[in-house]
Amino acid sequence: MPYSSVFVLTGAGISAESGIKTFRDKDGLWEGHSILDVATPESFQRNPTLVNEFYNQRRSQLLGGDVHPNLAHIALAEFETNFNGDFVLVTQNVDNLHERAGSTAALHIHGSLLHGKCGYCEQGFDIIKDMDHQGSCSTCNKSGALRPDIVWFGEMPKHMQKIEEAVYRCDLFVSIGTSAAVYPAAGYSDLARQLGAKTVELNLAPSEKSGDFDKSILGPATQLVPQFFQELLKQ
Repeated sequence: MPYSSVFVLTGAGISAESGIKTFRDKDGLWEGHSILDVATPESFQRNPTLVNEFYNQRRSQLLGGDVHPNLAHIALAEFETNFNGDFVLVTQNVDNLHERAGSTAALHIHGSLLHGKCGYCEQGFDIIKDMDHQGSCSTCNKSGALRPDIVWFGEMPKHMQKIEEAVYRCDLFVSIGTSAAVYPAAGYSDLARQLGAKTVELNLAPSEKSGDFDKSILGPATQLVPQFFQELLKQ
């Protein structure tokens, strides 16, 4: 095995083949809604019912029985199990498909549909059903501020220190199914390359940063990811 520390970053493209829409469409709308309507703290303050309903629908889709991990999710979970070195999986996705495929320690940089939090005390909690902002927080007992534990625009991404430490020690960085347009995640490949790691992109179509990777391989994630990581284990 030529690599001792592998860092993988996944985006919406890895879940698209499981039937989950990429969050941001080409016209700038997020499943028919403006970003300003559903993905900022200000939008929640302005219309918490609309915001919670938007994420309730996405959570319902995720847990409704029609969405399952695909071969790309499964390949990463199998690699985690069989790789003897250091492996870190960071995802920009808010679904739980990596976990359902068997990954044990995926870091969700943008939060999760299956977690909520209180806007007053910031206490988090698991959620699998629809959420109403008017509910009461079990920690501070205040009501009126329950929201998805999703990182909205203008908010701090999660696990930043742990992720940056992993970028610094990796010798292989693999980006899968991401447009490489949203920071800070978009800058991790640059940092890894500057520190001497080999950088590889696996994507359906060229991203904004394709030319900056040491190697860019184009095609469906369900084909590329199993092939790439199976070959990696054989080296």
